[in-house]
This record gives sequence, C-alpha cells and structure tokens, in this order.
Amino acid sequence: MAQYLVAIHHPDDYDPAIAEDEAMTRDIDVLNDAMVAAGVRIFVGGLLPARRAKALRAQPNGEVLVSDGPYLQTKEHVGGFWVLETADMEEALAWGRKAAIACRAPVEVRPFHS
Repeated sequence: MAQYLVAIHHPDDYDPAIAEDEAMTRDIDVLNDAMVAAGVRIFVGGLLPARRAKALRAQPNGEVLVSDGPYLQTKEHVGGFWVLETADMEEALAWGRKAAIACRAPVEVRPFHS
C-alpha cells in the first residue's frame, strides 16, 4: 500500500460562504464516509484561505524571514486535502475523481516518497 496526497485547489478569491452549499457539503461528507468505510483515509483537512498563511524563508545569515501571505504567488492554492493509503495510483486517482466531483474543484493526486 502506498500513500497519496489528494489536494483540492481553490482560486485566490475562493469564499466558502458563497461557493459551498448544502449539496456540496453533503457530497463531501458522503465521500469522507466512503473513504473511511473503504479503509483508505489516513487524514483529511480543510485549509483557511492562502492570504492567512505565513511564509518562512531561510536567509544566508541563518535568520528566518517570516512574511504574510502564501509562499508562492499563484492564482490557485491548496484549499484542503486528504492523505489516502491505497493499493496503487489507479485507486488513488479513482478517489481523486470522486473528490473533484464532490468538491467541484480541480484536484491533484500525488504519491508520497515510499
């Protein structure tokens, strides 16, 4: 069994109060229940908007600079994720497809180092 990150991507201006309705919440709950029932879900977590992040960068003098906002300046950021343990990438992709439908958002599936 291998572990995979299944990450949901949201645009910078994503507002869950606007984008997420009862049907979406229900679909995500059903997906979570199915992952638990299948024994593949290791961890799940939703993230606050990227603007709430702190970026840390090591400096040549050994200090660490802390700044407001995400590390990367992009139009999309990870909005939430699952860590799954599945037999292979194909099974992880099957769960990723379900996540894309339930979350109504782009999904990235990436294996962890073994």
